[in-house]
Amino acid sequence: MTFSSETTDAARLMHSASDVLRRAGVDTPEHDAKLLMAHAAGISLRDLDMIMLMGRDLPPSFDRATYRAMIERRAAREPLQYIVGIAPFRYLEVEVGPGVFIPRPETEIVVQAGLDWLATVDVQHPRVVDLCAGSGIIGLSVAVEVPNGDVWAVELSETTYTWTERNRQRVIHDHPDVVDRYHLVLGDATADKTLRDLDGSVDLVITNPPYIPESEIPEQPEVRDHDPELALYGGSADGLRIPERIIDRSATLLRDGGALVMEHDISQGDALCEYVLTHGFGEARTGNDLTGRPRYLFALKMAK
Repeated sequence: MTFSSETTDAARLMHSASDVLRRAGVDTPEHDAKLLMAHAAGISLRDLDMIMLMGRDLPPSFDRATYRAMIERRAAREPLQYIVGIAPFRYLEVEVGPGVFIPRPETEIVVQAGLDWLATVDVQHPRVVDLCAGSGIIGLSVAVEVPNGDVWAVELSETTYTWTERNRQRVIHDHPDVVDRYHLVLGDATADKTLRDLDGSVDLVITNPPYIPESEIPEQPEVRDHDPELALYGGSADGLRIPERIIDRSATLLRDGGALVMEHDISQGDALCEYVLTHGFGEARTGNDLTGRPRYLFALKMAK
C-alpha cells in the first residue's frame, strides 16, 4: 500500500497515511500515523502538534521515504512498537523487536498491585522476583520504583534474554543504582533449581507468564504473527498449565505471608483462585484491569 507523495503539508500527509492504515484495518490509524511521523522527523509528539497547529513545514530531519516505509510496515500489521523500537511502561521505556513480547498497559495494573501490597508491609529490603521476564519491564520497574529492594528476573528464551539484558543496560544508564539490585537469570522459571538459593525468602513475586489458551489463537495480526509463541500460550487448551506451574514455584520461593501477583486471561480467574488455595496459599482474590475485566491473581502464602 502507498499514500500520496504529492502532499507537502504535514496535516495532509498525515491524513493520507491515516487512510492507508485505516484501510489496512489498524485500530488506531490517526494515532499511529502521527507517532510515526514524529519518529521519522526525530521530534516529540508535542513538537509535531505545534507544527500542525501553526501550519509550519516539517523540519529538514523529516524523511518522506522513511515515513512511507514505516507506514507500509504498519499497514502490513507489524506492531507499532517494533517499528519505533521502543515501548513505554509506567515510568520507563524499553527496547522491543522480533523475539520479545511487547508490554501491555494492563500489566502496569499488575505491577501496581504488587507495589501497593509492598507499601503495606514492614520490610526494610524487600526481595522481589519477576518470573518470565520478557522485555524485563516488570522487574526493572520494581527496581526503579522500590529503591531499597532487590529484584531477580528469570527468562527462558535466549533470544528474549538478549532483549532483557539490553533493557537492563538501558535502565542502568539512567538509574545507576539498579546495577547492584537487579539480577537477571537465564533459565526455566518453573524449575526447582532456578533461584533455589532464594527459596523461602522472597517477599513478592510479580509475573506475567504465558497464559493464552491454546484453543484461542489471537485474532490481531500484531499479536498472532509477531509476539513470540513462547510468551503467549499457556501450554494447554485452557492455558492453565504454565500459570499453575508458576504458582507451584512461587509457593516455594515466597516466605510465609509473602505475596504472588500474576497476570492471567480473563477466563481464568476462578480456576486459578481455586488452584492457588490448594497449593500453599491461604488467601486469594482476582483483581480487575481498567476495563473491569478479571486480569490478575493476588494471593498470600499460607503460614505453616
